[in-house]
Amino acid sequence: MQVPFFVRTMSAMLLAVSVNGRWQPGIGDPTPMGWATTLCYFVAALLCFRATWQAYRIPPAKLGGRAMVFWAICGLLMLFLCVNKQLDLQSLFTQIGRDWSKADGWYEGRLTVQKWFIRGMAGVGLLGIVLAAWFIRGASLAYYFAVVGMVFTGCFVIVRAASMHHVDVLLGYQVAGVKMNWVFELGGILVVGASALASRERRIKDEGSSGEDDIPEIIVL
Repeated sequence: MQVPFFVRTMSAMLLAVSVNGRWQPGIGDPTPMGWATTLCYFVAALLCFRATWQAYRIPPAKLGGRAMVFWAICGLLMLFLCVNKQLDLQSLFTQIGRDWSKADGWYEGRLTVQKWFIRGMAGVGLLGIVLAAWFIRGASLAYYFAVVGMVFTGCFVIVRAASMHHVDVLLGYQVAGVKMNWVFELGGILVVGASALASRERRIKDEGSSGEDDIPEIIVL
C-alpha cells in the first residue's frame, strides 16, 4: 500500500530538524530513548505540580507560601525542558553562536569562548544553588535535592549546547551499552521527580503525626 503524498510530505517536514546544517522546527530526538526521556521530563513536571498543589492546600510550617512557589518553578522548568527535548532548542542556540562567530571573525578562536562559557555556566549553577538554598531555608532535605537536580539538569542542557568536542566525546561514551548522556540527563530528572514525591510523603507523615498529637486524652475515673 502506497503512503499518500500528503502524509509523506508532512512526515518529512515534522522530522526535518536539520536541513543543510540549519536548525528547523521539528522532532529533535524521535528515538525510543528520546521519547522515554521526554516522558520522564513530563512525569517529573506533573510530580512538581502535584507538590505545588499540596503546598497550596497545606503549606509547610517553616516555608509557608515559599513551598508552593518553589515547586511551581520546578514544574515549569521541567515542562519547558520536556518541550525542549524534542524541539532541540540548544541546536538553535549553537547555530546562532556559530553564525555570530563567523560574522565577527572569531570562529577559529571559538574554543576559548566555549571554555569561558562553560566556566560561566558553572558559576551560574553555583549561584543558583546558593540563592535557591536561601529561598527554601528551613526546608526538608527533599527540597535541597530538588535544587541540585534542577541546577544539574539545566547546566547539562546548556553546556551540551556549547558543542565542545571533548564534552561530546564524554557524553557519547558508553558503559555496558549505556551512554553517559542518558545517565547525566535522566539522573537529574530522577532526582527532581523523587524529591517532589518525597516532599509530599513527608508532608503526609507530618500531618499524620500532628493528627495523633491532637487527640485528646481520655481520663478514666
